[in-house]
Amino acid sequence: MSNKNPSTPDTTKDASSDEPKTELRATGVLASLGATVPLIAAPMAGGPSTPALVAAAASTGAFGFLAAGYKIVDALSQQISEVRAGTELFGVNLFAPNPVPVQRQAFTDYTKALAEAASRYGLDLSAVEPTEDDDDFDDKVELLVADPVPVVSFTFGLPTAETVQRLQKAGTQVFQTVTNPDEAEQAHALGVNGLIVQSYQAGGHSGTLTPHTPVKEIPLTELLAGVRAKVRLPLWAAGGISTHDGVREVLTAGAEAAVVGTVLLRSLESGASETYKNALADPIRTETILTTAFSGRPARALRNEFVSQFHTLAPAGYPALHHLTSPMRKAAAAAGDAEGINIWAGTGYRDATTEPAATILNRLIGRNRTP
Repeated sequence: MSNKNPSTPDTTKDASSDEPKTELRATGVLASLGATVPLIAAPMAGGPSTPALVAAAASTGAFGFLAAGYKIVDALSQQISEVRAGTELFGVNLFAPNPVPVQRQAFTDYTKALAEAASRYGLDLSAVEPTEDDDDFDDKVELLVADPVPVVSFTFGLPTAETVQRLQKAGTQVFQTVTNPDEAEQAHALGVNGLIVQSYQAGGHSGTLTPHTPVKEIPLTELLAGVRAKVRLPLWAAGGISTHDGVREVLTAGAEAAVVGTVLLRSLESGASETYKNALADPIRTETILTTAFSGRPARALRNEFVSQFHTLAPAGYPALHHLTSPMRKAAAAAGDAEGINIWAGTGYRDATTEPAATILNRLIGRNRTP
């Protein structure tokens, strides 16, 4: 472990070059957990985050997250056991309940709008009813209290103070995803150990606590400064980070670690579908957009035909719209149809490469070698 300030990185040399390389070192909470570099492999629900990806992160000295979202409790428990067989350097991310109930007429209108697109995949939406659930939140908390992991993070909503205390009593560090200083103050009041500060540039769902309110386009370094002015907690920075310089920038701005997700989506260990991976590399895709079209909650994706057709038609309504469009998106992925899937992507998506995750992470920390 190193106690050096991450903004004053070590200087090493690449074996293949005489050029000095700056290798970044973990401090603070990450170092106390056993990480040696200030990098975190973000939780990416829906398949991309796999035990293999978490293990690859740990092999570099980085910290990886399993994504509990959309998993049944038994599946989450199995993945925890699989990761734990090789490393304790990992955490679990939960969707905290913060429902956005869909208006019935708006839901009906949207199913009608989607009908033709759904029919391409042999799906009939005429009898679909809204599904509202909490992603088995309480059961997942009970699992993590009974079988503790080093870190549990929350997104979408805030857990109760009691939940935070129960996890901490079990030996877990608790982090909360926030998107502005006000949310940071709310999380601080619950007694969390740290914050994941997520900017508008992040791929996939925004962790905003107010999904009806547009996410402000504040650069990540400015957002970190705004949060730091309100609370004194360890900050992990997320959103659009995909290069070594990007990692250095957020560390210099006061973050303890950089959280990266999109840059790992095409890695060999990623569980993203081949349709998804190929779409990220397709040169015709040049724009990301924050849209509710797929889930009824704002999420950043590459623009495709689905987004272009339904972005302005989609009502707010999470998780009802997620459940409504999920069969369509799965069918499109299976058919190799990138125009019908949610291509979650942060603004650094062009830096995603088809390589081992360890190679990508080592490059981000300035270590141009595999472990």
